[in-house]
Amino acid sequence: MAEPMPSTPAGHPGPRSSGVRPARRWLPRPRTSEETRRKWRAFRKNRRGLYSLIVLAVLMGLSLFAELYANSKPLIIHYEGQFYFPMLKSYPETTFGGDFETETDYQDPYVRELISEGDNWALYPPIQWDYRSINYELGRPTPAPPTAVNWLGTDDRGRDVLARLIYGFRISMFFGLILAAIGTLIGIIAGAVQGYLGGWVDLLGQRGIEIWSSMPELYLLIIISASFGPSIPKLIVILSLFGWMGLSVYVRAEFLRARNFDYVKAARAMGVGNWTIIRKHILPNTLVPVITFFPFAVSGAIVALTSLDFLNLGVPSPTPSLGELLRQAKANVEAWWISLTTFAVLVLTVILINFIGEALLQAFDPRRR
Repeated sequence: MAEPMPSTPAGHPGPRSSGVRPARRWLPRPRTSEETRRKWRAFRKNRRGLYSLIVLAVLMGLSLFAELYANSKPLIIHYEGQFYFPMLKSYPETTFGGDFETETDYQDPYVRELISEGDNWALYPPIQWDYRSINYELGRPTPAPPTAVNWLGTDDRGRDVLARLIYGFRISMFFGLILAAIGTLIGIIAGAVQGYLGGWVDLLGQRGIEIWSSMPELYLLIIISASFGPSIPKLIVILSLFGWMGLSVYVRAEFLRARNFDYVKAARAMGVGNWTIIRKHILPNTLVPVITFFPFAVSGAIVALTSLDFLNLGVPSPTPSLGELLRQAKANVEAWWISLTTFAVLVLTVILINFIGEALLQAFDPRRR
């Protein structure tokens, strides 16, 4: 037999008349904590940092698709009833009625005339130059001033300055992000191990950092560049070997402070491993210096790459670079369009990143909030 339902005591309201709405179990739990939302609100209150983030994100997004609007090849070609996509595939000149079996030079006036005959047509990007293409129809010595064909003029080899600025900005940003990410990772690991273990590990680590920081970084770059040739991966490896020490000092201090907290001692008493304590308990509470340090590390990496390229120790030619354009501006003082535009792009990039870093510092530091 089924057991009778218990009766409700007199004067006690039933479950439906209690006036308390039952909890809805189907509602999703919020994924962000109140502290995270508070930090985001504090970041948004800093209008300068918020607008800098938006502008930098837009510029980064545009640079990612530079091949679509700054390219010496047409986007689409309609020739003899067929469609061709030169950005995706290389076509010999004979495909469009030319004389050579080599890859088509779409800047050649003869080739352009062949493509535009009759019902044939080609869709060119707004900037019909990439960072390697040379304008052979200038009719004046290089570097040439801005014209309707080259909007920001050309460099000393006849290459379009605007196209090299766009591609150089993309390389600089990705170089800065990759180098800052590697340095941040190494700095977190080194600082966490020293700060959490302490004792002789911390002592040996600090002495090792002092010795390693005294190494002549510039001389090492000169030796390696002269021996093996410059390249972006080599620059990242060399600079990442020195770029982690600044952050490791802050992470070490945070771990030295947090390792004596009660929740860490309780976790140790319960038998939790050191790696778990570092990863799950201490590291999430010490991310303030990591997050606020990252934008400044990116700007420092961009300035370092520009300086090395200016000294001809950075990326190999013909890779576009802001430092290489500044070196050309130094050698051609009369070419104001090179120095002015390159300096403006470099300064604007560094200022935007630093504004973002200041806004993050204000949002994550409770004393500043």
